[in-house]
Amino acid sequence: MKAAPTTDRDWMEAAARLAMRARPVSRPNPGVAALLVRDDRVIARGWTQAGGRPHAEADLLDRLEGNAKGATLYVTLEPCAHESDRGPACADVIAEARPARVVIGQADPDPRTAGKGIARLKRAGIKTDLLNDPASATCLSGYLAKQRLGRPYVTLKLAVSLDGCIALADGTSQWITGETSRSHVHAQRARNDAILVGGGTWRADKPRLDVRLPGLEDRSPKRVLLTRGVSPDDVSVINRPEQIAGLDGVQYLYVEGGGETAASFLREDLIDELHIYRAPIVIGNGLRGIGDIGLTDLGGAHDRWQCTQRRQLGSDEFTAYLRTRN
Repeated sequence: MKAAPTTDRDWMEAAARLAMRARPVSRPNPGVAALLVRDDRVIARGWTQAGGRPHAEADLLDRLEGNAKGATLYVTLEPCAHESDRGPACADVIAEARPARVVIGQADPDPRTAGKGIARLKRAGIKTDLLNDPASATCLSGYLAKQRLGRPYVTLKLAVSLDGCIALADGTSQWITGETSRSHVHAQRARNDAILVGGGTWRADKPRLDVRLPGLEDRSPKRVLLTRGVSPDDVSVINRPEQIAGLDGVQYLYVEGGGETAASFLREDLIDELHIYRAPIVIGNGLRGIGDIGLTDLGGAHDRWQCTQRRQLGSDEFTAYLRTRN
């Protein structure tokens, strides 16, 4: 039986997966990926390199053996249309390479490029299509949140018992979940620009908030504390959740706790993604994972979260949810 032809969306999903290699080391630039396809086969690939340069398209063309003529270029974000002292505009570099077609996952909301990259490619006689593809939006979620909402993309992580507790009544919390879950959390930390906890968690647990996976230690994110107290060394402090908008160079923020910090971000509707690690234990009279979020009507709790992933991590269950926004 002959396999179905690969579609534009299939290739864009592959590019979106590749873009995860750029996160978060591409900051301050977005983590973009590009695939060059000819005769249903990838002939070159590229992604934004550490520090933001070279861009994905330039990285791809540097790796390309041969030429791009007759091929289709898939890129997760509209090629930039502005030159800088760090390199030429990607739209011009692509136009010079002369692929037969360019397929773009997301338009760039940056006013220096917005629509201009697409227009420049079309003026060069290159067929250009914009997909508005969900996979590319997902891999660019931090950049798009910064551009459109003026703040980082925020993930809230909760490690809870079956009855929703994060600690014993006396505050003892090590360890609710198992080693496999804890390693998964460290991998998530490595994908974020900054990690935030509340003052109570900082004082009670004295967390290191770093990445302790072999080979990824240098991916430890910036540390941020939600408190009205004095800033510890090498830790940024904010007093209110909405002040995350002022965190310099942060596209992806990982919020780890505790219960009142989680509640404060949920009250302000600043959580974009929930990561719940549920251990097969029952605590009973313990500290709740989330404090009061101001909910007065159960109707307001429905249709806000969509489950996107569920998997077993040792004896624990991991579930991810996306905030649904109209």
